[in-house]
Amino acid sequence: MVKRTGTRPRVVVSADGRGVVGHAGARLLTDVADVTGLTVACSDALAGLRQRRGGHDPGRIAVDLAVMLADGGETISDLAVLRDQAALFGPVASDPTAWRLLSSMDSAVLRRLGTARAQAREIAWAQRIDTHGGLPQTTAAGLPVPGLVLDLDASIVICHSEKEAATPTWKKNFGYHPLFCFLDNTREALSGLLREGRAGSNTTADHITVLDDALTQIPDHMRHGTPILIRSDSAGCTQGLLAHIRDLRATGVDARFSVGVAITEPIRQAILTAKQHLQWVPALDSDGEPRDGADICELTGLVPDDSYPPGTRFIVRREEPHPGAQLSLFDTVEGLRHQVFATDTPPGNRSVQHLEARHRGHARVEDRIRCGKDTGFGRFPSRVFAINQAWLQLALTGIDLLAWTQMLLLNGALATAEPKKLRYRLLHVAARITRTARSTRLRIAETWPWATDLVTAFTRLNGLPRPTG
Repeated sequence: MVKRTGTRPRVVVSADGRGVVGHAGARLLTDVADVTGLTVACSDALAGLRQRRGGHDPGRIAVDLAVMLADGGETISDLAVLRDQAALFGPVASDPTAWRLLSSMDSAVLRRLGTARAQAREIAWAQRIDTHGGLPQTTAAGLPVPGLVLDLDASIVICHSEKEAATPTWKKNFGYHPLFCFLDNTREALSGLLREGRAGSNTTADHITVLDDALTQIPDHMRHGTPILIRSDSAGCTQGLLAHIRDLRATGVDARFSVGVAITEPIRQAILTAKQHLQWVPALDSDGEPRDGADICELTGLVPDDSYPPGTRFIVRREEPHPGAQLSLFDTVEGLRHQVFATDTPPGNRSVQHLEARHRGHARVEDRIRCGKDTGFGRFPSRVFAINQAWLQLALTGIDLLAWTQMLLLNGALATAEPKKLRYRLLHVAARITRTARSTRLRIAETWPWATDLVTAFTRLNGLPRPTG
């Protein structure tokens, strides 16, 4: 005999509820788009695509698509979540209308969309500075990293069907190989370039394009008045990219680099020389405490620097391989794993321990890309490459909306939560809509654990300074 253990109440299910909405927290994203001026800027940028006066505003369609992606949608048909809740989200375009917009977004339109994103970003940063005193700071080994930190990295997006420019990749799978630049301070997606799968990991021209696009997203007064650190793995360690970063200083951009270096035979010999003749110091953990089993040494002067900008320094970290680590002959020297990076940060600013911890923070970009694949660019909707390019830009916009929502409206764990947790706790909450003569009220269940956080976020939203002009 089966023992009855259930304690759940019996329910009767019907589909006749009224005034009830789901994804109520996603209304925060649409309102953030409005209060930062993104909706208006997109409307201006895409005005030429409007087919008839009474039709949907193309800029509003683009914002709705970005909100849908930020909310966890994966296909254009997921716009139904917004469209079927007009009481919460207003009129939302049909799927065919959204497809037509995407198919009409050529490179010129995407450049105007990028300008719209930059305009909204400037307002969002000004609101953050006005309400919090400054942008979030990146830290390394318990110390703040001055200015802004940009992380360049590429990733493979697997395609399971034939798509234009989807090709075999260096990992022997099939798809695209986009390149991104994220801002570590705020987790914003500054720029991205969709590339065919066979695109090289260390293609200098692509890195320069993505970096320059990212820099145009930074407000002018901060681009020319704030230290900017550009980090990359060894794919960014090319003579052309490092020279380009150095040349940025001639334009008033205080740019420095910190890039991984492949362990070639000359570097291997430099490591062996350092082992015998130089002093190694303990590496630091995220709190600035010595980390057991990991040591650091500066190799500057031991590495041939003919192809590097003057003043480039080389720093190596050694440690015992972690269990299960997949290493190649080039990672290990005498049984220890070694990682080398190059930076043009001058001596005296920070210790080599801090510089190494600062560079190690580049690994966070892997988390940004992983979350980005759950926010739009993990799967592309069309066989047409140009449509997928537009989709990528809207996905980056959705990532920005999440970042702005967190840095402007949330505190504590929610301000740093990954999108999945944010959706589960805030964005996908259900609520009841009630109306009076003068207002519409969104009623969240008082027993919902994060109800107060959501109400507080809407209150802060209403108190943000609005753009003028």
